[in-house]
Amino acid sequence: MGDILIITNYYPPEKGAAANRIEQLALKLHQNKYKVTVLCPLGNYPKGELFPQYKGKFSVTENLQNILVKRLWIYPSNSKNTIKRLISVLSFSLGLFFYLLFQKTPQKVVVQSPPLLLSFISVFVLSLKRKKIILNVSDLWPTAAIELNVLKVNSFSHRISLFLERFIYKKAHLILGQSKEIITHIHTVFPEKKCFLYRNFPEYQNVKIDLETQKNEPIKIFYAGLFGVAQGVLELCEKIDLKDLNIELHLFGDGAEKTAIEAFISSDTDQKKFFHGMLERNALHEILKTFDIAIVPLKTRIYGSVPSKIFEYGALGFPILYFGGGEGENIVNENSLGWVCKVENYTDLNEKLIELSKLSKSEIHKMKKTIFKKSQEVFNLEKQMNYLLDKGVF
Repeated sequence: MGDILIITNYYPPEKGAAANRIEQLALKLHQNKYKVTVLCPLGNYPKGELFPQYKGKFSVTENLQNILVKRLWIYPSNSKNTIKRLISVLSFSLGLFFYLLFQKTPQKVVVQSPPLLLSFISVFVLSLKRKKIILNVSDLWPTAAIELNVLKVNSFSHRISLFLERFIYKKAHLILGQSKEIITHIHTVFPEKKCFLYRNFPEYQNVKIDLETQKNEPIKIFYAGLFGVAQGVLELCEKIDLKDLNIELHLFGDGAEKTAIEAFISSDTDQKKFFHGMLERNALHEILKTFDIAIVPLKTRIYGSVPSKIFEYGALGFPILYFGGGEGENIVNENSLGWVCKVENYTDLNEKLIELSKLSKSEIHKMKKTIFKKSQEVFNLEKQMNYLLDKGVF
């Protein structure tokens, strides 16, 4: 089918939805006879420090599952200090700019956005070289930044971000949006732009596990992922009330709120909240076999955002307790994947937990089987990719 380049800020062995999403895209393109190259920074996310195998390196070229991965230098940081974060973004941006300007690249290029600055630099250089630009938009920036209070409306940074956003939409030949809301937003700016829905579905043979139901144990609710600003896991720990309920909350992951979450749980008198740290996927899935319900929280309703955990947990067969609003809420309801609580409403969440505590393990087990079957039918990465290939997207 030819050569294709993917430009992204995240790629395994880094963790998180963004890295997983791009890896699945790369692997699916390879399976469909594309020669795939990924251009990304040296691995550092989410800890904000270079992984041991990349320390002391300026650039690294790897072959991962037949995907050629070229990693460029970055000054890594997950600091809350704005200057340090800016230096980190600029460090990779500079290397990316000169690489794209002077190195030979395939005619077809997939550019991941956000980060907005990196996608702007990529689109700018690639448009000068008359490449086919396929923009993959997973979140709306600066819209999400405003909703998360990272940017102020009409500030200088906001106005610059709006310019960058409109530029990449305009120059892209076509756009992949992770949600219907993203596509709607893009069409309000450029009504004629060709857009396609591209959900973050998992690859089923990679995630299928045999779930077990432990009848004599409490109902185990878990969160597995990043502890970032958008997820609001610390606030979740602080405000959910498990007292006198037959429910435990288990947390797996890493990120900016990790230290604060650990400190809170160690001082919590309920003793029904447990922190397990970040685990490799196989080890995590082995532990999760005996768990019951996945919780998917967002700190606030973010327009355009659909947490990929909905699809991943559905693929595993877990009922979902969704606490994030927006399009994700509709997906859970329409596909009978579990329960929905009003976003930012902890009274509603705690009332829902009371209801869940009354469920029998046999009821939960029945839900698991139904959700697993439903997810195989609806959240199918193979069908999605075949549709996009038939439409000539790649």
